[in-house]
Amino acid sequence: MDYELAIIGAGPAGYSAGIYAVRAGINTIIFDKKGGGGLVVLSPNIENYPGFESISGADLSEKMRQHASKYAQIQFMENVKKIKKKNGLFEIQTSEKNYSVKAVLLCMGTEYRKLNVPGEKKLQGKGVSYCATCDGFFFKGKNVAVIGGGNSAVIEAIYLKQIGCKEVSIIHRRDLLRAEKAYQDNAHNKGINIMFNTHVSQINGIDRVESLAINNTKNGESSLMKVDGVFISIGEEPQNSIAKDLGVKLDETGYILVDKQQRTNIQGVYAAGDITGGLRQVITACAEGAIAALASTEVLGKQYPY
Repeated sequence: MDYELAIIGAGPAGYSAGIYAVRAGINTIIFDKKGGGGLVVLSPNIENYPGFESISGADLSEKMRQHASKYAQIQFMENVKKIKKKNGLFEIQTSEKNYSVKAVLLCMGTEYRKLNVPGEKKLQGKGVSYCATCDGFFFKGKNVAVIGGGNSAVIEAIYLKQIGCKEVSIIHRRDLLRAEKAYQDNAHNKGINIMFNTHVSQINGIDRVESLAINNTKNGESSLMKVDGVFISIGEEPQNSIAKDLGVKLDETGYILVDKQQRTNIQGVYAAGDITGGLRQVITACAEGAIAALASTEVLGKQYPY
């Protein structure tokens, strides 16, 4: 056995779990296929995490990384390809080597959901983006559209307007936004155009995005909307391929099912953070990571008073 606990994913849940696990006397390793942080690093401003009135997602993630690295071994850019349970241990195959552990905590998070319309894949990185904070700089003085109706979509639209995009429109297929009222009011105050009952059927352009084919969902009218860029913000999908291969039970939308101690249906396998669905906030991810780490003591022959 190389380590007692392997944490898959170095986002808020994984970092929190690493801190709690090692402090509970658990020999822990954390894997992340990229540089860590998860989707939180793309958030331009977080104002609901206690202790920080306002902090960027990247800065908060870096503070978490520094804290967690004082405790757990973190393997960045090491992708976990497969996990198999054998003789009471979990054999982990990564892009670098094989490991053997006694417990596994799945914190893989989510990835951006695709619109799946013609032109999206072809023009990705050529005007099609899923992250305003990553790519918004390139569209200063240009006309852009944000597709979606939740908090993320409205926040991205506000951000794009703040950094100097000429015209910013929100395109939503329903007649009401799901975003919090405070965000909606901010968007209106900044002059952001909101197009309700509108569906994007195609993204047009040869080498760059040039226009969107849109349809009114109520009267069926079709038209072209000229834009220089489109930011797709329609939610996320759980990164659950490892969980599926391992036989972990998922709900109907692909999120991992857990109990109050973050246990899955497989003994010794836990899950925490956005991969479990729910509120999908930084604070809940951290809490779930802590719960899961301490719960893992039950299969590691350790005692913890909780």
